[in-house]
Amino acid sequence: MPARVSDSFVLRTYPFREADLIVSFFTRDRGKLRGVARRARKPKSPFGSGLERLSRVNMTYYERENRELLNLSGCELIESQFALQSDYARGLALDYFAEVAEQLLPPHEPNEKFFRLINSALDYLRGGGETWTAVLYVSLWAVRLAGVFPEMRASREAAEIAEEMFAKPLKALEPRPWTKSTASDLRRNLIRAMEQHAERKFMTVPLLEAL
Repeated sequence: MPARVSDSFVLRTYPFREADLIVSFFTRDRGKLRGVARRARKPKSPFGSGLERLSRVNMTYYERENRELLNLSGCELIESQFALQSDYARGLALDYFAEVAEQLLPPHEPNEKFFRLINSALDYLRGGGETWTAVLYVSLWAVRLAGVFPEMRASREAAEIAEEMFAKPLKALEPRPWTKSTASDLRRNLIRAMEQHAERKFMTVPLLEAL
């Protein structure tokens, strides 16, 4: 079969055999996919640094009949998140974004809005935006786009902030004072709903809570 090329975000990689990786990646046109990257752990890998968490790449792959995993032949790096990963808090936020996409997105179902959500959050962080603003914005929109947005039992202030974040794009949000209890209240409700939908605990949440 002819090779396909998709604009993609790398979500997660797993060691496979001696030198290969299993890669979970989110494509703009075909949704979340998984494939085997042959020789990806070798020094002269055809993938280079393109398989880092949330790297945006043009992924080249082949489909094989009756095989669940695709055959990945290479990738062209569009944008690396290396600069964001050098900051601990932002690096945790990237792990959280990737984990949310990995757990909430069904395989083989395109979701253009979710793709743009990840891209806008990364643009916002690269522009110096607040880490928690991006985390909460992604959390709110992720559960909404997944169709599991819960009934919010939160303070009036937290509810107003949530509505404002839905109504405005990320770059248009203006800083506003809010208390630690307000942030914790809103964050706790969102993460609980997302964990219930994914039927597991998010690994990065305790680390983000500790910041």
